[in-house]
Amino acid sequence: MIKGLHHNAYRCRDSEQTRRFYEDFLGLPLAQSLRISESKSGRETDTLHTFYRMDDGSCLAFFEAPDMPFEFKPQHDYDLHIALEVSQADLRAMFEKGKRAGVETRGISDHGFIDSIYFRDPNGYVIELTAKRENHERAMDPAANQARRKLEEWQQDKATSAARRA
Repeated sequence: MIKGLHHNAYRCRDSEQTRRFYEDFLGLPLAQSLRISESKSGRETDTLHTFYRMDDGSCLAFFEAPDMPFEFKPQHDYDLHIALEVSQADLRAMFEKGKRAGVETRGISDHGFIDSIYFRDPNGYVIELTAKRENHERAMDPAANQARRKLEEWQQDKATSAARRA
């Protein structure tokens, strides 16, 4: 059975720029670096895989793979974002830190059960720092929030819209 998240991995343009953002700015310590010279399929490569540890032991990880084409672009929040939990005090402190550091900083956004701020990392990824509110557990309880019913309604509405367009 799945125990939890060990790491999520993303591509990066430059491992040192990425380290400066994740370790120096966000405060996630560099926990591991692996230099990979051969892929599991036997292809020769020269890739660096880095891991940044969070307090729960899970990591954000990155691959710098100059020999493999990848289109880096500023991601839209809906396309890709990485949300990391912080305290309310840290949320406000990081908001100010981002503004002072000249890092693209947006927020503070009130989502009802969490508050969030957003940065853009050197690779174009949106990094969301989020702080839970007192009502978070109830808001995330599928029995209370009717998550399944809302998903079913979404699917129904989507099918109806598609049928109208056809």
